Amino acid sequence: MKELETLQTWLDESSSAVFFGGAGVSTESGIPDFRSVDGLYNQSYKYPPETIISHSFFVQDPEEFYRFYKEKMLWLDARPNAAHKKLAELETAGKLAAVITQNIDGLHQAAGSKVVLELHGSVHRNYCQRCGKGFDAAYMKAAAGVPRCDACGGVVKPDVVLYEEGLDQHTLELAVDYIRRADMLIVGGTSLAVYPAAGLINYYRGHRLVLVNKTPTPYDARADLIITGKIGEVFSRLRA
Repeated sequence: MKELETLQTWLDESSSAVFFGGAGVSTESGIPDFRSVDGLYNQSYKYPPETIISHSFFVQDPEEFYRFYKEKMLWLDARPNAAHKKLAELETAGKLAAVITQNIDGLHQAAGSKVVLELHGSVHRNYCQRCGKGFDAAYMKAAAGVPRCDACGGVVKPDVVLYEEGLDQHTLELAVDYIRRADMLIVGGTSLAVYPAAGLINYYRGHRLVLVNKTPTPYDARADLIITGKIGEVFSRLRA
């Protein structure tokens, strides 16, 4: 596959590549994609998922929010796939500078990646809204109904960016800095439809923009290399 050979050559020559990924990176680990045909957006619930995982809904109906959140967003048995593992290897080899992810599952860190910028937060960090005490994802999953702090009784909220909430400014600035300095930008497993995250690509100034996805994206015309396929299968054929 000529495209794969080109990607391998560029990786071999790279010392500051950046990977920008979305939900498609984790679907091969068994975590459903929000927007694919069989993703959460195409399943039926009492309310649309984008309504349930909004800040206002969290405040108005925390019981229903957590029923959905614990059933559909806490995939604690998921394990890193070939894409997560290869990215960690590329970082260790000194070719990849950072992973920027829209995912909240923590699988990049589980695979061994050290520099991971989580644009939308993480299910593994949860804080009491009253006293600030931290809790892990297992605590949230095991809680009956709305998770409450075992110290003060306050409601525990996941450190996840909900609809209507802004992204963390420091994380955004770091992501922009890494992308600006990248000698290659690999974008994988994302439809590039979610803003402001998708707009980060506009900060890349190089000529090695690689898109790896199962379906076309709005940025295809700007890409220097397009590989169509599952990202885990593609990355499993690369060497670090």
